[in-house]
Amino acid sequence: MSRQSFGKLPEGQEVDLYTLKSEKLEAQISSYGAAIIVLRVPDRSGNWEDIVIGPQDLSSHVANHRSKGPIYFGALIGRYANRIAHGKFSLDGKSYTLAKNDGGNSLHGGPGGFHNVVWQSEPIPNGVAFRYLSKDGEEGYPGNLSVTVRYTLAGADLKIAYQATTDKPTVLNLTNHAYFNMAGAGRGTVLAHQLKLFASRFTPGDAHLMPTGEICSVAGTPLDFRKSTTVGDRINSGDEQIRLAHGYDHNFVIDEQGAKLKQAAEMYEPGTGRVMEVWTTEPAIQFYTGNFLDGTFKGKNGVAYGKRDGFCLETQHYPDSPNHPEFPTTVLHPGQSFQSETIYRFSAR
Repeated sequence: MSRQSFGKLPEGQEVDLYTLKSEKLEAQISSYGAAIIVLRVPDRSGNWEDIVIGPQDLSSHVANHRSKGPIYFGALIGRYANRIAHGKFSLDGKSYTLAKNDGGNSLHGGPGGFHNVVWQSEPIPNGVAFRYLSKDGEEGYPGNLSVTVRYTLAGADLKIAYQATTDKPTVLNLTNHAYFNMAGAGRGTVLAHQLKLFASRFTPGDAHLMPTGEICSVAGTPLDFRKSTTVGDRINSGDEQIRLAHGYDHNFVIDEQGAKLKQAAEMYEPGTGRVMEVWTTEPAIQFYTGNFLDGTFKGKNGVAYGKRDGFCLETQHYPDSPNHPEFPTTVLHPGQSFQSETIYRFSAR
């Protein structure tokens, strides 16, 4: 592990960039947004390449995250990943109004969410720990929330371990928003990738991508990835869920439930042979196909990222859970410790 300066924010705050290496992986992670900037892995021929798309430098990273339409490249997302309808929820009889940044809704913790702050950081064995105190009322959320996120490398595994405590009841949903392209960053679309999801149900969304409250079977729909399926095969189908999301942007319910680590997904890229498995303690995973990448953002090596040039597999609780008591709870109480773990495991075949 090594640390270097990644530059300064416009306000003058220093940002660190950590480089983590194992014999099978190399990652660079920024203290701004606790974001994965680079992730290099070998293909079947032993050729190493960066497989996350994103900004070339800190200034473009900050500009994107502070824009009206941030793409959240590689960032740690919180307090609440995904969407909360109308930016409102009630907890213990009290109503809370959140910062809105997705029409009339709150998305990924609001404009001042965890993606847009500098985290305290320190080296740990095989990795780096990031810490942040989200103060009571930040972006409208209750409670002083103390969050620690640890990124570690072990062999072919990139592990993200989340921990949090609060001094008031609050809601919490943390994830990482890396955009992957297993062929290599900037090497075209991900439509030829092959995805398997260990999920036979999903939460349908409405025209604003808010869950309807239903939990439906994927059987007979373009969202059925229970067998490995090419991502582009059905992405332009006339299915209502695909049309509303402009592709895939859906929350899938992992078949195996409970707090233990279980496999949620496998993505395979036939050209390079690279494989990424996703393991998590979370109950769900969001599959997103970069539907709103429009070629206006230029990233690494000056490449402009277009629609479908990256995918996300975000481990999480369900979107808008605070407004759906039928969904698994995202409430965290004082005296409790939130614990979550996700592993991205790489290989080639």
